[in-house]
Amino acid sequence: MHAAPAELSQRNRRVGLYALLAALAMLGLGYASVPLYRLFCQVTGFQGTTQRVSAAQAASVKVAAATMSIRFDGNTDRDLPWEFKPQQVTQTVRLGERNLAIFTAKNLSNRPIVGRASYNVSPDDAGKFFNKVQCFCFTEQTLEPGQEVRMPVIYFVDPSITKDEDGKDIRQITLSYTFHEDKDASADLAAKAKVASKGLDRAGNAR
Repeated sequence: MHAAPAELSQRNRRVGLYALLAALAMLGLGYASVPLYRLFCQVTGFQGTTQRVSAAQAASVKVAAATMSIRFDGNTDRDLPWEFKPQQVTQTVRLGERNLAIFTAKNLSNRPIVGRASYNVSPDDAGKFFNKVQCFCFTEQTLEPGQEVRMPVIYFVDPSITKDEDGKDIRQITLSYTFHEDKDASADLAAKAKVASKGLDRAGNAR
């Protein structure tokens, strides 16, 4: 016995409604899980996510005799008119020892730009052992037209990497940064500069 067309139509609408509700629920769960995903990456080093520690925490780490080769890489998004590069290609460091690396960035455009750096290390398994004490990547960076700045990174590699099943064979770690423009922040900066400029013009005309 076949269902009547009206009954089929009602059933189809009900199935469609359930599917829509399920999709909305999954979307909401996805947004809610972003902080949890970031926390998971930081704790596990998933996809090369590095760790962030305080100076006090770094000072408590015992320096080991073993060494690690660190390679540095700097890139910019193709739409960002900056020059960004590391000042050192590689460093050989002792595990647990705090080290300083310098990157430089220059704004090649005629407008102020706000940028933010994304980062990772490779191989991915090294992420949970690579600790940053200080890094320009923690905050947005604003460069005026033609401005060039030095950007320091203070870091160390956790000596426990030599005892980890996935990390014990790692001999070189690559620290890579890519700068992207924060277009909303850059637009806000340009708008504020425009308002300030008009204020100066009015003040000058009033004299």
